[in-house]
Amino acid sequence: MTETVNLYEAKTHLSDLVERAAAGEEIVIAKAGQPKARLMPLAVPKVERVPGRWKGKIWISDDFNDPLPQEIQDAFEGKLP
Repeated sequence: MTETVNLYEAKTHLSDLVERAAAGEEIVIAKAGQPKARLMPLAVPKVERVPGRWKGKIWISDDFNDPLPQEIQDAFEGKLP
């Protein structure tokens, strides 16, 4: 459903109107009863994922999942000497 608000109300409640529009509502802003603008959600283009796009561009060490050395683990846990 489209709601129409006057320009003064739109200026005083713009952030609320933007949040409502981002949530899917469509809001028409009118001046002296005449529609002047439409506030609606922004359609963000969806980028299609392509498997293997990073192949050959990154490297993960063989010991990536190995336990951390004890002194580094202690530092993460706030157990500094």
